[in-house]
Amino acid sequence: MDAADERGFREFVSARSPALMGLAYLLTGGDQHAAEDLVQASLAKAVPRWGRIDDPEAYVKRIMYHQQVSVWRLAWRRHETSVAEPPERIAADRTGTVDLRLALRQALSRLTPRQRAVLVLRYFEDLPEDEIARIMGCSVGTVRSTAHRSLARLRAAATELTQEVTR
Repeated sequence: MDAADERGFREFVSARSPALMGLAYLLTGGDQHAAEDLVQASLAKAVPRWGRIDDPEAYVKRIMYHQQVSVWRLAWRRHETSVAEPPERIAADRTGTVDLRLALRQALSRLTPRQRAVLVLRYFEDLPEDEIARIMGCSVGTVRSTAHRSLARLRAAATELTQEVTR
């Protein structure tokens, strides 16, 4: 990597890291440490091709999606014990916004990785269905049906979210 490419990469990382972290946070189901690892691994994979990338943000996001799908595919092999309550308790904020965000995070964590990815790509990234289908390697119909089922499952898992929207 020459000096100009390195400077461009550093500028990209400093300018886009917060947005990439937000996306990674959603893709990992609210796991801050996994989100940080996802961003770091994705940026590391982009470095060797940095000088030849036309749209760096789209390229890094695509790496993130593929990297996270790979993690999900391998996750079934791990034998971890899930618990109803996390070992650490987060102090609740009295504003109500934090409670709503926690409810959304918990509801998202109840979705399958594929459902979560479709919702993130469709509603957070605002990608069209055909682009989502291309990224995920499935048909547009699969994206539509997955989005429909995911939203229904999300609404059922977190009724307080639908109550908040109707207020």
